[in-house]
Amino acid sequence: MNVYETIIKRRTIRRFKQKPISFEILRKLVNAGRLSPSSANLQPIEYIVIDKPDLVEKVFGTLKWAGYISPAGNPPLGERPVAYIIVLANKKKNSGTCERDAAAAIENMILVALEEGIGSCWLGAIDINKLTTILELPEHIKIDSVLALGYSNESPQIEEMKDSVKYWKDEEGVLHVPKRKLEDVLFYNKYSK
Repeated sequence: MNVYETIIKRRTIRRFKQKPISFEILRKLVNAGRLSPSSANLQPIEYIVIDKPDLVEKVFGTLKWAGYISPAGNPPLGERPVAYIIVLANKKKNSGTCERDAAAAIENMILVALEEGIGSCWLGAIDINKLTTILELPEHIKIDSVLALGYSNESPQIEEMKDSVKYWKDEEGVLHVPKRKLEDVLFYNKYSK
């Protein structure tokens, strides 16, 4: 699978098989994040890999999942993530563009995860105070995002967006995700509506 094929295949996953992910793969994902572009090459993004089951459960309790279809979008017991990568911004290295740096790193990790057969869900709805306490983070370290990981136990489907961006589940529990058509977002040499 080439990079473009990986991008086309990528979907957000919220149901996971309970098969552990090797530390070597988790380390590879962080390395892919580490090598992403960074504004002024300041590299303020740092990572915590979480795969210890009791800590994985604590992290799960700080996250909010799939707002449009909650609680149906919450991973049920037995299909929750088996690992997380907590994406951090080190304020001592911050140039004011940490969010862009974090986004580039997370996309790299998501694509490499999929190449390894691992599904992911990029989460920003986090109880930051609770997770900061659980992880015992110092004051200069800020949580940006959480990347939930596990071998996929679902196959979300892309739908052409008609009148709403809201995703939904059908009678069989398959998640459908509307996306704008290429013709609606691509302009050539000037913006025109």
